Amino acid sequence: MARGIGIGDQVAITATVRRRITEDRVSVSIPGYDFPHSIIDHTKVNRGQQIDRKGEVTRIDEDTVTIDLGPLVTVDRDKVRLMEKYRPPKR
Repeated sequence: MARGIGIGDQVAITATVRRRITEDRVSVSIPGYDFPHSIIDHTKVNRGQQIDRKGEVTRIDEDTVTIDLGPLVTVDRDKVRLMEKYRPPKR
């Protein structure tokens, strides 16, 4: 699924809402990432709802990808979707 991913590419990962922490912050579960993660969200999401988180690839290993979602998150390659390839600036 995510074979053509390179450093600097924009990727997305689907997270599941666990619970609302405060009025503007929710706790989400990211597949393959075993640490708590919370995000700012002003919309009215419900528990169990799927949301997409987008970030830039900062590191690639054999079977894992590190994404900058605020904090760096390392997940398996098959958990991410390529949104936009990195294009270096032209002169």
